[in-house]
Formats: sequence, C-alpha cells, structure tokens
Amino acid sequence: MGERRILRRTKSLCPECLKVLDAEIFIGPDSKVRIGKECPDHGYFDDTYTFSDPELFEWAEGYAREGSGLENPRTKSDRGCPYDCGLCNNHKSHTVLAIIDVTNRCNLSCPICFANAAAAGYLCEPSFEEIEGIVENLRANRPIPPPAIQFSGGEPTVRSDLPKLISMAKEKGFEHVEVNTNGIMFANSPSFFEECQRAGMDTIYLQFDGLDDAIYKAVRGIPLLGTKMKVLENARRTGFDSIVLVVTLVRGVNDSQVGAIIDFALKNSDVVRCVNFQPVSITGRIDKGQREAMRINTSDFMRLAEEQTNGLIGLGDFRPVPSVVPISRALGSMKGKKYVEFTTSPHCGVATFLIKDGKGNWKPITRMADVDGFLSDMEKIDEKVRAGRGIEARLRMLLSLRRIKGGLLKDFVWPVLKEGSYRALGKFMRQVVMIGCMHFMDPYNFDLQRVERCTIHYGLPDGTIRPFCTYNSIHRPIVERALSVPYRVPP
Repeated sequence: MGERRILRRTKSLCPECLKVLDAEIFIGPDSKVRIGKECPDHGYFDDTYTFSDPELFEWAEGYAREGSGLENPRTKSDRGCPYDCGLCNNHKSHTVLAIIDVTNRCNLSCPICFANAAAAGYLCEPSFEEIEGIVENLRANRPIPPPAIQFSGGEPTVRSDLPKLISMAKEKGFEHVEVNTNGIMFANSPSFFEECQRAGMDTIYLQFDGLDDAIYKAVRGIPLLGTKMKVLENARRTGFDSIVLVVTLVRGVNDSQVGAIIDFALKNSDVVRCVNFQPVSITGRIDKGQREAMRINTSDFMRLAEEQTNGLIGLGDFRPVPSVVPISRALGSMKGKKYVEFTTSPHCGVATFLIKDGKGNWKPITRMADVDGFLSDMEKIDEKVRAGRGIEARLRMLLSLRRIKGGLLKDFVWPVLKEGSYRALGKFMRQVVMIGCMHFMDPYNFDLQRVERCTIHYGLPDGTIRPFCTYNSIHRPIVERALSVPYRVPP
C-alpha cells in the first residue's frame, strides 16, 4: 500500500457488506488525499477523498464549525452511528434543508439513478396524509425548525397532487419550497407549472447535465436539452425567477462543460439563481479502475471552474459551506434569536457568489469584499454579545462594514444584516448567481465525521429524519421496501 501521511482517523463503510470500519484519511505516494479502510471479510479499499489536493484539504479544515444538533432527537444511540440515524443524539447539526421523496416513480430511466421504481421493482409513494405527517415532524425540530424543504423522488411531478403538497408545506411553516425535477412536466405542461407556482413553489431544482444532447443520452438515456430550454422559457414567460441548475458531474462525460454551464447560467441570470455541481456518487460493486475513471472530486471541480472560466472564478474565490456560520451566529446574538447554521463538514461542499459590478461585469464576491476579514469580525461580534459587551459588538458591526465595497454593501449586504430575515436573504439571492459544488458520499468514500455534521436530511413516514448520505448509502432500500408495494410498469 506504500508510504502514507495520515491526516485524520475516522470511520467508514465496507462497500461490500456495509460494515462500519476504522478508516484513515491520508496523503498517498501520489501526493493525493485518499480514504482507506480494510474489511476482515472483503479486503482493503481506498478511494479519492472529496479534497484530493492536500493544500485544499488543510484549507477546508480551517473553516470547520461545530453545531449543536437537536434538542429533540428522534432515535437513541443503540447500534452505533450510522445505523441509529433518526436523528440520534450524537448528530452535531440541525436540519437546514429537509427532503421528502414523494414517490419513486419516474418518467425517465436514468442509468445513474438510485431512486427509480422500475429499477427497484417496488413502488414507494407515501400518501398525502403521510407526507403531511412528515412535514409536521420536520417542523417540530428544536430549537430551530428547518426553513426549506425539497420535494424529490423519483420524479415528484408525476404526482398530480404536487401543488397541494407545496401549499400544505407552506401552510405548515416552510418558508422555502423547492421541487427537484428533470423538467419534463414543467416543459410540456405550462398549466401544471403555473399551478405549482400559485401553490407557493419557490425554486425549481432542475437536473441539468450539460449543453450537449450527447451527454443526456449517456447519463439519462434520451436527449433532453430541448426540455431544459423549454423549462427556462416557461419560467421566463410566467415571471418565475428561481431555477437551480443541478449538474451530476462525471469524469469523461461532462467535466469539460463546467465553464460552459457557468456561462450559460450568467447569460440566463434573469431566471437562474444557482448552479450546483454534484460529483457522481457511485453505488453497487465496481472495481477501482472503473471508479477512478468516473470519480471527480471537489478539488477537481474547483480547478475546472478556474480553467474553464478563464479565471473569472479562481480557487481563492470559493469557500467551504460552514464559512457562513459566523454570520448566522452574529446576527442571532445581536437580534436575540436563533438562525439556521450550516455547520456541515467543510469537506461537504464549496460555493461562491457572482455579482455584477457597477459596469455590468460579473465578479466573485471575494473580489468585492474582504470576505475572511468580514467573517472574522462576525465571530468577534458573537463573542462580545455572549460576554455581555453589547456596545462593543455594535461598534464592531459598524467597523466590519469597511470590509465591503460601497455598492455591494448598500445593495446587497446591509439589507440582510439590518433585517436578518429569510425574505431579505431571498432578495439577496435574486441579485446574485451562486456557483457551488456539493460532494455527496457513497460507501467507497464514506466518512462518518462528515455524516455527523450533515444538515441535509430526509424526512420519512416512519418518523425518522436521516442524513442524506447515510440514507442513500445504507437505509434507502431497507426503508423503502418496508413501505412499498410491488411495482408494475404501466403498459
């Protein structure tokens, strides 16, 4: 196995039997960060870590922030993490984005999908009443109920009652409701699209793998580019202005499209709010050579973005997701209330905001503000308020504004700081385009320390709330089979 420098010890999974194993995150002889573990029954496995670049790995570690979890966990520690997911009392973060799979039916048969009724052979589709119960359970989280929910699947738009589900989620207190979709229904049925809008749909989380139909044929089985364009056209026609382009990134398939997709988003910024690149998660048995041929990680994405945008976005313009935690804490301390905190692992994802300057040119926010200095100020503000030094905290808040250029401060940042509301944040998001990468795990690169900090959680009919990566790596087939009926393909 060669010489290695160990960076951190953690727990992982055997990709064959899903047994929990001791694991090491290390720098190998090739100077890449990897995660390795050995199963007594199935042997040794190692795989590229989400940050394969050692310098970027260490950089990300500096943004780690510890969360406080839930006051009312739904399960107890019994079999040990990650088998107690529910959430248990060992989980270190609260839910920021809740997900409900409203069906595992789909109007596509994507070869890379893990949630397809036709492939699974069973139908798992909670009733409206069951979904209502899940929504109520999620909103009961303390001390902070999640503000955002995503209806997913399968393909949620195959449910005719989707507008009613959206309306119900709004009535139960979710401020932000998004629909994760391939776009076929929203392209082909403008009336259904508009019905979902009237019901309160805030965002479309649109599967978008590139700007070439050859990519869709390879990844989704059929050409779909025209469908994606039609969704944007229908959104523009109806005044709907919040689409997230979601790119499943696969090496050798669409990694050459990163720059083109970002450029496309900027040119369509009247309706596109964000591009979320998601390196492919690998399920099932697959040998190391095949995995490496497909595998792409966060370090790879950051370099591709820099190269393919000709430096419009550089490595130094990204920040790990938990970098924003000091803002939540400072605002919470100043206003005497709790805000959601993105205390996910710094190795889960990175993002940057692109903003138009006074000349109409797109620039990363890092080139219009001293972002790290501002975040440091926010931490000091939180510390001062907690120490009972409120006047000093207010002074520090005023001084922190010097970190931000005038136009950015007046039009973007100050309204969020002043109001501290979800509405103000939404207004900010509608003036920027966010470019992000979220690297979900699979059994090969599974890191238990990341799971414990997950903030993206599935709500389920059995009353549990489970982290994204444990649900899709371990629990999904078990839970779904228990709640399913045999699936018959429609004639």
